[in-house]
Amino acid sequence: MSTIIAIIVLMTAIGLFFGLILAFANKKFAVEINPLIHMVEDILPKGQCGACGYAGCQAYAEAVVLDNKVSPNLCIPGKAEVAKKVAELTGKAVADVESKIASVRCANPISIAIKKYKYSGIKDCLAASIMHMGPKDCTYGCIGFGTCTKQCHFGAIKLNQNSLPVVDARKCTGCGKCASVCPKKIIQMIPAKSHVEVKCSSKDKGAIARKHCSVACIGCGICKKLCPYDAIRIENNLAIVDSSICIEKCEKSICLEKCPTGAIKNN
Repeated sequence: MSTIIAIIVLMTAIGLFFGLILAFANKKFAVEINPLIHMVEDILPKGQCGACGYAGCQAYAEAVVLDNKVSPNLCIPGKAEVAKKVAELTGKAVADVESKIASVRCANPISIAIKKYKYSGIKDCLAASIMHMGPKDCTYGCIGFGTCTKQCHFGAIKLNQNSLPVVDARKCTGCGKCASVCPKKIIQMIPAKSHVEVKCSSKDKGAIARKHCSVACIGCGICKKLCPYDAIRIENNLAIVDSSICIEKCEKSICLEKCPTGAIKNN
């Protein structure tokens, strides 16, 4: 019994000894943290999306407080409101922040699209894309397993009943996380005020694109010819809309009415 008591006393003494050493070291080598860093971090949206270019909100807060070269408007999800607050706290000038949202450049869901083969592997877009660029006949199209939706910290992108990603513009912060994980790169960030968007990413020539997908852009150029503001160009057999021109000048989108496949849609 005395042996057990001796062991307990010894272990307690050792614990107290090392506890005192750790307490002394913590006090001796403590690093003062600028309280402004916590103040900036508190007003960030905490999405940890990395859209600012830093590894999370705390990392950006540290950078914008301690580095004069780091801009206060890098928090894309926070938009102009957060940028203004960060600028006020850090004493920096803030430039205008253009709000952006995610745009899914595909309108043909995997549930009804023509398929090359039947896929029965892991329900992940990246995993599926490894085998012949996925089961979809169109190698540019959305695979539809929702990898993008799992990465959205704000619940702004969901799969609809046909397994096609749909963006909720009211929730989308423009962080770009969904775009970064899409193996087909069909999700792009566009200005929130954009009138129209091309719901296709195929670079195949018209006949081939139409063979793979009934709603593909066939690069016919009708939209380009009809646009009075030269806001549309054809590049690699695909229509590209210059959103800045479209937002500034266009009031009636003729391209929507004349597109033969319906690849151009309202945003």
